[in-house]
Amino acid sequence: MKLNELQNEQCPRKNRKRVGRGIGSGKGKTCGRGHKGQKSRAGSSINGFEGGQMPIYIRVPKRGFVNKFRVEFQVINLGDLQRFVDSKKISASKVISRESLYQAGIIKKMHLPVKILGKGVIKASLKLEVDAASKTAIALIEKAGGKVTLPKTKEEKAA
Repeated sequence: MKLNELQNEQCPRKNRKRVGRGIGSGKGKTCGRGHKGQKSRAGSSINGFEGGQMPIYIRVPKRGFVNKFRVEFQVINLGDLQRFVDSKKISASKVISRESLYQAGIIKKMHLPVKILGKGVIKASLKLEVDAASKTAIALIEKAGGKVTLPKTKEEKAA
């Protein structure tokens, strides 16, 4: 095999549009821009321009607040955990962490924190290492003979 015999088979390139190369090319003369006017010229930017009056995106009042520090949790209910233990997707004897939940396909994103909520019934005694859990979930897991380990908060680390 030589360099001139190499081919890119899986990803064929699309040819770029060659404009202004004669009428017979189909993109000659006006190059697909129509006739005259601001839009046919180079450097035209009129998106959102309303002829000098105040644009609608400025006229309409803005409402609400977006908290940029909000933490988005991946939520798992206790009933779902019991269902996954019953179907043997996760092992009740091992420690259940974010990594094991991700490998079992229970959570979709590895980088987002996991929170356990107390909806449903749990019979298996589970050892969980998660980022957050509700008080009812912790109580129900400990009642079933399990244990929940949460990461230390800033106050606990300082003490």
